[in-house]
Amino acid sequence: MTSVETSCLAPSHALLSPPITPIMSKGEQIATSCSSIDRTPPTSSTVAAEDPVPVPKDLDDLVRLLHIELGVNGLDSKEVDVARVQTLMASYTSNQADWQKYAMFDKGRYTRNLVDDGNGKFNLMILAWPETIGSAIHDHSGSHCLMKILDGELKETLYHWPERVVNDADNADSGMGSDNSDDDEKPTAMSVKKETFLKKDSVAYMHDNLGLHAVSNPLKTQGSVSLHLYTPPYEVCKTFNERSSKARSSGKCVFYSSRGEKVESCPSAAYLKCSLTNN
Repeated sequence: MTSVETSCLAPSHALLSPPITPIMSKGEQIATSCSSIDRTPPTSSTVAAEDPVPVPKDLDDLVRLLHIELGVNGLDSKEVDVARVQTLMASYTSNQADWQKYAMFDKGRYTRNLVDDGNGKFNLMILAWPETIGSAIHDHSGSHCLMKILDGELKETLYHWPERVVNDADNADSGMGSDNSDDDEKPTAMSVKKETFLKKDSVAYMHDNLGLHAVSNPLKTQGSVSLHLYTPPYEVCKTFNERSSKARSSGKCVFYSSRGEKVESCPSAAYLKCSLTNN
């Protein structure tokens, strides 16, 4: 049964993640059972065990502080605390004057707009979601993802990993689960773990160890805007068919704009493929 959770928490009580576990192969992810990972927030004493988390004055200050917190290795470094970085992002109060120049909408699909490239260690981007538009079900290629709602509302649907990931193009097993492919096996629908409605200024954490997810704007009369931190950056991920669980490569994920300037070299048709839009 799908559980539904509504998040409209103050920044200091956003959806904090558990201490990060080492990135595992997909086979190891199944063996350790992704569903056993707790997404409940740590106590305030856990987050504040070391230095207090600073409060960014604006989006530019948040970018500066993320460079300091993530250092040279990003969230894969043993010295970096995911909960602390998530608290830092939650501590920034959304201000439209800060992010409006990055929030470029395009009818019929969501857009990925680069804010900062993190010196190659992370990507900070703003995603602009038109009314009722959502992403395909996808993984994150081993990257850590932090998502903050800047305006509107987003719905996150969390899925279990399929027991066996089959590539849609060649019906070949990707290496997760059994290595024995069965071409006659009936398609298996994706299984939903949880649905969460994320309100303005809330922050959620996602990693392949937690499963797969899809994100959508549930609002019918308003676009939504979100701030995403990906570390390490990635260009290609897998998308999954909800009815059959089959996977395919997303194609190279590119940016609709970079630092407030439209990327003119990204053709509309190509961007539609790389945007992972669920349509």
